[in-house]
Amino acid sequence: MRSRAGFIADTYSLLGRDWGMTPVARGALGQIWRLSAGEGGGNAWAVKELLFGCDEQQVVREAALRDAAEGLGISSPRLHANRHGAHVTRLPESMGGSCVKLYDWVDGAEADPADPDVLGWCGRTLALLHRAGEGADGTPHDFYERCPGEDEWAELAERVRRAGVPWADALGRFAAGPAVELSRHVTPSGPGGDVVTSHLDVRPQNVLVGPSGPALLDWDNAGPISAERELARAVHVWAGGNGFHADSARRLVRGYVDAGGRAVVKGVDSFSLLFATDLNYVRVQAECAIDPGVTARQREFASGQVVATLGRLPDPVAVGRLAEALVPEW
Repeated sequence: MRSRAGFIADTYSLLGRDWGMTPVARGALGQIWRLSAGEGGGNAWAVKELLFGCDEQQVVREAALRDAAEGLGISSPRLHANRHGAHVTRLPESMGGSCVKLYDWVDGAEADPADPDVLGWCGRTLALLHRAGEGADGTPHDFYERCPGEDEWAELAERVRRAGVPWADALGRFAAGPAVELSRHVTPSGPGGDVVTSHLDVRPQNVLVGPSGPALLDWDNAGPISAERELARAVHVWAGGNGFHADSARRLVRGYVDAGGRAVVKGVDSFSLLFATDLNYVRVQAECAIDPGVTARQREFASGQVVATLGRLPDPVAVGRLAEALVPEW
């Protein structure tokens, strides 16, 4: 591992010696490492190793939005360019050949969604993000706007059954009924709507709270999205999901409105992004879990994600109640 650490440090012109990397966290897209030098090495950095390839244009969007958001007061770790001016570095094949990105290291604890100040911060941050991303000329990715149909779910369930994974029956039951019902709440956003370039994954796991306050991490998904739908998904996630706390939801929305946010959660239809991302996440992770082309560790991680997500999918009835609870805020 030290050889990879030394290569990364050299590529980013970092001062120090005896470089090493320690695994910190694993996400859907990659592994986070803490990069630091030996004795007297000083600062640490965060390395994100992308395990499923890299879209360099996506990284350009990430860097542009992150920098624009910083100008509006949103704290986040800097995404560093290497000595060649690129924000992505590909490791040699002898070191695995994956792509890595280098960020400032941020100390802090995961955000507590029960903290009123954090909820207010989340609402303000979404409003600032939507301001920074105004005038987006792209269209949201299908991952956020569409999901598998009945035949596609059935085909995936059959492949999973043949693979013999322990959760095959659970996915089969889900594909045969609930998946189709939830899919009815997923629609493409209309042309000329409230599309902005935004973060697309503002949730407690991506916020660290340190001595200087909250910092927003994990900008990998940055891209065009409906502001209304991003706000609705954030409210559901931060307010507690199906067993939501209405006061938490309202506090987040008040923070958003007070900071000049213009999106409005109108009803269950506003939560299309929520349903789409959860359904597509199940699909993507199920496909990865039975993919012989990835590592056993990656398949194991994907299996765990399928089981966990199936247990916390949004309930349309609860989502409807959440939308109704927000009516006084507009």
